[in-house]
Amino acid sequence: MKKPFVTLEKIQEIVKDIPTPFHIYDEKGIRENASQVKQAFAWNTGFREYFAVKANPNPYLINILREYGCGCDCSSMTELMLAAELGFKGEEIMFSSNATPAEEYRYAAQLGAIINLDDFTHVQFLEESIGYIPRTICCRYNPGGVYEMSNGIMDNPGDAKYGMTERQMTEAFRIMKNKGAEKFGIHAFLASNTVTNEYYPKLAGDLFRLAVRLKEATGVNVTFINLSGGVGIPYTPEQPANDIVEIGQGVKKAFEEILVPAGMGHVAVYTEMGRFMMGPYGGLVTQAVHEKHIYKEYIGCDACAANLMRPAVYGSYHHITVLGKENQPCDHKYDVTGSLCENSDKFAIDRKLPRIDKGDYLFIHDTGAHGYSMGYQYNGKLRSAEVLLKADGSHRLIRRAETPRDYFATFDFSDIVKNLI
Repeated sequence: MKKPFVTLEKIQEIVKDIPTPFHIYDEKGIRENASQVKQAFAWNTGFREYFAVKANPNPYLINILREYGCGCDCSSMTELMLAAELGFKGEEIMFSSNATPAEEYRYAAQLGAIINLDDFTHVQFLEESIGYIPRTICCRYNPGGVYEMSNGIMDNPGDAKYGMTERQMTEAFRIMKNKGAEKFGIHAFLASNTVTNEYYPKLAGDLFRLAVRLKEATGVNVTFINLSGGVGIPYTPEQPANDIVEIGQGVKKAFEEILVPAGMGHVAVYTEMGRFMMGPYGGLVTQAVHEKHIYKEYIGCDACAANLMRPAVYGSYHHITVLGKENQPCDHKYDVTGSLCENSDKFAIDRKLPRIDKGDYLFIHDTGAHGYSMGYQYNGKLRSAEVLLKADGSHRLIRRAETPRDYFATFDFSDIVKNLI
């Protein structure tokens, strides 16, 4: 059974200052998990977790991860600017983007970030954009086809828009070596939200063997291999969680079996586990404000898909706890909805829950990654506040809620008013 990291009593205290809806984050859980990840890969002297900023771009949370040696994986100009503002420098930043504008490559190069090229044509485009090929460079790999493990097909890289073929990577490495690149990296993201300890070790083995082949074919110095993301979290109560210690040991085994005999024991292992690093340590707190009894039973909340779009867009499951009723029987069936003018605006469909009364607070689990960050303003909805539940039990507002002034800030009404007059 999933348990919230915050109590009804604490929420009742918070809402005196910060009205619902809001996302809340568990500092204690974030710190404990970051420490465990660091220990799980401590066997690799160059290891670094590059937190995927797109998963949660709140600077307070990123700064916590920085204390554990994490860098930033950025995918846009704004994310690069955020990393720079927080004091991340040089190779503490990984820039992984696609269909990348020239000005973003220029800014990444200015910061000294590791640039991860998504396509073979970007070799020439990068050189034209910044005037040179950086000494440290990375390329993203796509093996095509489907990606399978012992428990079946995990994903379909062949349909993904990301990465290069092995032949393209080989040619890209040759070209960039001739143009002055000295340190090369390999990156791949082949499956999403895997809840199995097998994924990372298998991916590592595949990329380690690729690294050996590329070294033999081109003579380049492969200095790091980025396993990217894909290590998932159990959104449903019955799913077992990944064991990051076991995963780390599985990657170590592949490292010692493949890279060490090839004389590549110096290679650093990088990760980009946005969901695993932050997902379980965030929750969306919303209040039940309406109930509706027609062909089904509905509970209407003050949050909506603009606060958490995954259920509406992907049909994703997010567990819901009715705070203060954790021990009551789940003998009522509800659709839990928001107020958007969209029928897909539902956090849960036919969900068995305790009886919900107007005024109850609902805790929607596992919103720490791809929750707030995927928010939008359809129907004129405003993005909610973000709150940090500190390790000492106190709370802090780490992002205020948007106001109508924020929503209208990009309009210039003066011209409209003049035309009306």
